[in-house]
Amino acid sequence: MTLDINNNSSYHNFVKNHNINAQLKKVVNMTLNNSQSKKNICLITGASAGIGKAIAIVYAEMGWDLILTARRTKPMIELAEELERKYGTISHIFEVDFFEKSATQKLFKNIKAKNLKVSGLVNNAGYGHPGVFLDSGWKDHEKFIQLMMTAPCELVRMLAPEMVDNEFGRIINVASLAGHMPGSKGHTLYAGVKSFLIKFSESLNAELSDSGVNVSALCPGFTLTEFHDVNGTREGINKLPSFMLMDADTCARLGVKACENNHAVYVSGKVNKFISVLGRVLPNKLAQKLMSKNSQRYRKIN
Repeated sequence: MTLDINNNSSYHNFVKNHNINAQLKKVVNMTLNNSQSKKNICLITGASAGIGKAIAIVYAEMGWDLILTARRTKPMIELAEELERKYGTISHIFEVDFFEKSATQKLFKNIKAKNLKVSGLVNNAGYGHPGVFLDSGWKDHEKFIQLMMTAPCELVRMLAPEMVDNEFGRIINVASLAGHMPGSKGHTLYAGVKSFLIKFSESLNAELSDSGVNVSALCPGFTLTEFHDVNGTREGINKLPSFMLMDADTCARLGVKACENNHAVYVSGKVNKFISVLGRVLPNKLAQKLMSKNSQRYRKIN
């Protein structure tokens, strides 16, 4: 289901069912009265927390308005209130579950119905599916691929043509340092999907190089977000040395700057850059052995 919080009937049902307080109602009413904006608008998936939320804040600081999407609506409303108060940002909020195959099309139709002109896209929504490949049924893997690979490609295909027509656009695909490293035991599809996003972004960057549309794959390493709580790896992450960890705000600012500079691929942080280089220059067997030896420290296998 796609719940458009900018829609009056959907809004009233949401407030009734979720007991939203008066202060948060003000934010939603603000979007009802501002269905169009003359400023650039950036659509961010997975905007309720972590890197997605941090990128939303950066674009708000830069003077953009926003389309925020995630499965959890209340955190997005709270974020929209904060950004409106600090920066005058208009945030259009959509509750979207990208596990659903029809979600991107529904979202696109809602955006068009409100005549919102999208100049930026951040494909950030994601998670890590724990365990080894054969421990899960195909339906689980299919949902993972739908969210992590299919939905980002669909959104780019839907939104990029208008950016090209307007000779201006920004696309950030949030990939991962894992996409640069050899595969290892556990979270089987994660590195493969992130590697795909890197190559996808490189190709798009080349294809749109003269169009005014910048495309960048942001490749964070270990980032301090709730991502690790969701996939059950928090205990292992907490044991890593602090120099290997980055906060979401720093990661977001580096990623947005990289896109502004039209870097096709950007690995955030010196330590992560060093690790990505090692992954490329070490003999494959040695790199795989090192990954396999250490993977259980930060991947939930059982």
